[in-house]
Amino acid sequence: MLAITTVAVSAQTKKVSILGDSYSTFQGMIPEGYAVYYPNNGNDVKEVSQTWWDLYIKAKGYQLETNDSWSGSTICGTGYGRMDSSGNNFISRVDKLGNPDIILIFGGTNDAWANSPIGEYQYADWTKEDCKNFRPALACLLDMLQKRYPKAQIYSLLNSELREPINESMREICKHYNIQLIELHDIDKQNGHPSISGMKSICNQLLEAIK
Repeated sequence: MLAITTVAVSAQTKKVSILGDSYSTFQGMIPEGYAVYYPNNGNDVKEVSQTWWDLYIKAKGYQLETNDSWSGSTICGTGYGRMDSSGNNFISRVDKLGNPDIILIFGGTNDAWANSPIGEYQYADWTKEDCKNFRPALACLLDMLQKRYPKAQIYSLLNSELREPINESMREICKHYNIQLIELHDIDKQNGHPSISGMKSICNQLLEAIK
């Protein structure tokens, strides 16, 4: 009986992959060579156990498959100072998530902060130039993820305090792809990044939103 129970529990353990930016980074937990934010002297989050994603995964009894988060990265191919960010944007990292059961996308913050161009809604035939705009890039990203990981449950997190065109675009495009968008609110931040309290709030809002 013990062996059967162990197999059953093991079969239920879901693997989670994160596709994110600075909010989801932690030293030693992301691929080598990626830009990292946490831990940071301007923030009280000092342990990986204090991050929103580690809190969530442990609360659910899941396991981390891959954390592919790059500090400062945009979803689209236009970064800060209108630089071409196609080399490390979210689209460029779609194939690096392993074999997850659940994918949590936490992006759009840098697109908002960098004032990346919004563009028009476009749901097919994307070019690299198209994807230098936020709306085509987000649609392309979600389309690629659904095709690359057809069995995975995909959720998108939307940061608080972003400019409305980003919020509106996330709502519209996630709805088009039938991907649940979790709109975060009341996130305590230090230097624009979640504090220990903010991380706990993100985790709690995820637990409430994903049933």
